[in-house]
Amino acid sequence: MLKEYMTIAEVTGPLMLVNEVEEVSYDELVEVELSNGELRRGKVLEAAQGRALVQLFEGTTGLDVTSSKVRFLGKVIELGVSVDMLGRVFDGFGRPIDKGPGIIPEVRLDINGNPLNPYARAYPSEFIQTGISAIDCQNPLVRGQKLPIFSGSGLPHPRMAAQIARQAKVRGTDEKFAVVFAAMGITFEEADYFVSDFRRTGAIERAVLFMNLANDPVIERIATPRMALTVAEFLAFEKGMHVLVILTDMTNYCEALREVSAARKEVPGRRGYPGYMYTDLAMIYERAGRIQGKPGSITQMPILTMPEDDKTHPIPDLTGYITEGQIILSRELHNKGIYPPVNVSMSLSRLKDKGIGKGKTREDHSGVLNQLSAAYDRGKEARELAVVLGEAALTPVDKKFLKFADEFEKQFVKQGENEDRSIEQTLDLGWKLMATLPRTELKRLSDEQIRKYLPAEEGV
Repeated sequence: MLKEYMTIAEVTGPLMLVNEVEEVSYDELVEVELSNGELRRGKVLEAAQGRALVQLFEGTTGLDVTSSKVRFLGKVIELGVSVDMLGRVFDGFGRPIDKGPGIIPEVRLDINGNPLNPYARAYPSEFIQTGISAIDCQNPLVRGQKLPIFSGSGLPHPRMAAQIARQAKVRGTDEKFAVVFAAMGITFEEADYFVSDFRRTGAIERAVLFMNLANDPVIERIATPRMALTVAEFLAFEKGMHVLVILTDMTNYCEALREVSAARKEVPGRRGYPGYMYTDLAMIYERAGRIQGKPGSITQMPILTMPEDDKTHPIPDLTGYITEGQIILSRELHNKGIYPPVNVSMSLSRLKDKGIGKGKTREDHSGVLNQLSAAYDRGKEARELAVVLGEAALTPVDKKFLKFADEFEKQFVKQGENEDRSIEQTLDLGWKLMATLPRTELKRLSDEQIRKYLPAEEGV
């Protein structure tokens, strides 16, 4: 029989202070029974000297401190997981919201996961094809990697997230591939778009969706990515699946952290965010990876909107330290009508060299990647010079690079929302664009590669 307490001393926002408690531990689940019989749940944030600070998931509205009963359940938040979760939609606490039957769990797991021994990790080395040229060629995603997308308000990151979830695949293997998609703090319209898109394309059959809406409790938003990663770890390390985890929008998650921190009256850090936000984000991002001796893997693509498009803001800044690169979306390209508006020059995949080349993509991938980047950067320099001096002041070679930069954006970066390009199609398109440049300028490609892949009739 659980002991009941009627010693609530104070209520502030989503927090409740309970006095005269015994044997209560951090992160323990709490049940509160209101005077009308309604049950609410929460967890312990702090416990010391007979006092416990409790964070209520459904908020404290209508809670009577004199008549409400508090029970400490002696366990942490757990999620019942099963392979049957594939094809289903859940809320941020893991409850089905798709009118389907309840899940019969194979096992119940702590949503905080278990830390991986760094020595047990296997190094990421296998290419994941997203079907998006600006990512696959220029900033390749590797199995087990953490590669965030830095976006801005109004940019089409929801469409990109849905496209990647639909199209992502591990090449050259028949092993099962799954997507775990977690949306935090989104509008009803966005949630409807994601669910409808997954169902329309059939991608939902291999996906698990978690939807936390903007009007859902803040505490649920903090639990959502952990719920998603708990399912991902089960599918990857118990069922041997390749799992891609897409988390959107991590900015909303961090805002929830800040709101709870303010309610706890903690000393704020940069821009009011809690000082432990780096540690908190690391606990989420570091749950990606591979384990030696196990076939499964977790690859993460967190998406975050940079306030005022500022990549020095604490959220993208800290995320960049923890993850292995970033895909940055460009408002300038978006305004030109280019989708996806990936800023190739500013984006980076730190593990790109580990997942490309012969036997993984194609032997010319590295050369094409470097040559396209160099030519595009030179073309953008020529564009800036033309703005100042006029196009007539450019040399004939600079004019070719200027034209290359324009065509690179229109043909290579730009593609349809339902266009799934293979890496071979992407590389061939890169060669077609490079054929418009003088061969003497293709300094990052070997003569053998030029002879084999450069379209002869277009080469200069």
